Amino acid sequence: MNSTSNRTYAILGTGALGGYYGACLQRAGLDVHFLLRSDYEHVKEHGLIVESPDGDFILPHVNAYQDVAKMPACDVVVVALKTTQNHLLPEMLPSVVKDKGVVLVLQNGLNIEEDVAQIVGTQRVIGGLCFLCSNKVEPGHIRHLDYKEIKLGEYTPNYQPGGITERMRQIAGDFERSAIPIQLAEDLLLVRWQKLVWNIPYNGLSVVLDATTDELMADEDARLLVEQLMSEVVAGAAAAGRMISDRVIQQMLDHTEKMTPYRTSMKIDYDEKRPLEVEAIVGNPLRSASAAGANVALISMLYHQLKFLDAKNRCSKGWIVNG
Repeated sequence: MNSTSNRTYAILGTGALGGYYGACLQRAGLDVHFLLRSDYEHVKEHGLIVESPDGDFILPHVNAYQDVAKMPACDVVVVALKTTQNHLLPEMLPSVVKDKGVVLVLQNGLNIEEDVAQIVGTQRVIGGLCFLCSNKVEPGHIRHLDYKEIKLGEYTPNYQPGGITERMRQIAGDFERSAIPIQLAEDLLLVRWQKLVWNIPYNGLSVVLDATTDELMADEDARLLVEQLMSEVVAGAAAAGRMISDRVIQQMLDHTEKMTPYRTSMKIDYDEKRPLEVEAIVGNPLRSASAAGANVALISMLYHQLKFLDAKNRCSKGWIVNG
């Protein structure tokens, strides 16, 4: 990958996250190709609309595709699907990533890069953690509410710290030119655990307690649960060999108090009766922490509550539930 900004980008999953970041990249002049499903016809005809505190904008023409086989091979393939759709990646990725290209996994959870590496090879995977409040409100219409930073880290076997590489800097440069703040992380596993300090309590409790972020913060009992779950995530990370400062908990609480009231992605999926990302966001960290000897009883309870609600939701929708 060269250092100029002529890299091509493929966005697999043009929703609240992929649509927003892809639109920002295209607005900055990059060549971006969007894979869509239900929104394909609308976006093909009308383009993408982004509402944002940073300024609204419209992209009347985008490279839209309904079939990944018709997409050109790109330098950077951004996986912005929900992890519940990762079973589709073996048929998606091989044709759309260039021989010397990389797959940038912008998904929540733990241990998700491993599956991608099995498809395209370990050396072609970078992980990304998005700190973004964004919703898709209509076909091709994304409402960005708050925050937008991405942390990038190289994936390595067994998640050993991969350092900061030149290709990370190049991709970071493209996003920064698109007005997206980027942090480069030497240790992808550490930043994944750090993100889970927020993701596990707020995504999980928003579903179990039927609450938005501001409601969780305003109630004394709910906030106590948030803090206790955060402490368990920190303990789980430590057992897995990654130390997270207690200051991170306070920073997450402070950020959430200042955040625009937000319905989490898991809560939106639950309300829309879509499969929940229970395994990636809660199950994988729970198993990792438990195997390392951490006491994570609250995370375990939250996991089983979410599994129950997800199964009940899927049955009401007519989804087939396995195990």
